[in-house]
Amino acid sequence: MLTLNVADLSLPDRQNYLQHAIVPRPICFASTVDRDGHVNLSPFSFFNLFSTNPPICVFSPSRRGRDNTTKHTLDNILEVPECVINLVSYDMVQQTSLASVEYPKGVNEFVKAGFTELPSQLIKPPRVAEAPVQFECIVNRVIPLGDKGGAGNLVIAEIKLMHISESILDTNGKIDQLKTDFVARMGGDWYCRANRENLFKVPKPNTQIGIGIDALPEAIRHSKILTGNDLGQLGNLTCFPDKAIVDVYVKEHKNPVGLTERELHIAAQSMIAGGKPDEALLLLLAADL
Repeated sequence: MLTLNVADLSLPDRQNYLQHAIVPRPICFASTVDRDGHVNLSPFSFFNLFSTNPPICVFSPSRRGRDNTTKHTLDNILEVPECVINLVSYDMVQQTSLASVEYPKGVNEFVKAGFTELPSQLIKPPRVAEAPVQFECIVNRVIPLGDKGGAGNLVIAEIKLMHISESILDTNGKIDQLKTDFVARMGGDWYCRANRENLFKVPKPNTQIGIGIDALPEAIRHSKILTGNDLGQLGNLTCFPDKAIVDVYVKEHKNPVGLTERELHIAAQSMIAGGKPDEALLLLLAADL
């Protein structure tokens, strides 16, 4: 394993390793205005949701590494502490990238990137009409993290209004993840797409506690077939079946005869993949009887 002391890395190398490793990062497409009303639009991937009560998003316009100057978004927010956080879908990712070009102050990236300005209801900066989700925010605080090139500035933005396109809602008026098609930032020129082909579920009980991988028999824990993900699903079961339950399973399904340990674990793995980790555990335990 490569071990690096960040103090020994140049700023470009440090940025490269961090931005390639901490991925994917959601994109805050921030629209702001300065005191004279000039509009700016720029994407930031140092961004996430940090609180729901109050509803807080945080993003960070970093100081430029090459000359230690600040970005227009940060300058604007210090003058007019408001912003719209627009979420980026695949259909607008190329235009979003174009808006990241460092145009001179006063140039409107809505115009350069071909986006449509939509008036906000509570604040001065406009929304991006093409964005499927738009948050009107008041900036509560800006926290500088340093005064050198590459230093971040945490913009703590409180969401006041949410605008959500009906095109991504389900029949209950909630956001349907299979309809969103959001994109996220990777390292360098790479992005990733959260669409139907790439999404998957990881069931997790909210009110019950899993038995844990440590509760599984040693032969299962040290399986050469079952992966960490497989074991994780077995460990997420809320109770360990007692002998009576295993005995019933054996009578109903017949104790596996003639299967090697490899074949048994492959069969259990198939059950887990099919969404039946509880049955997979019974199969594995029944084989020991």
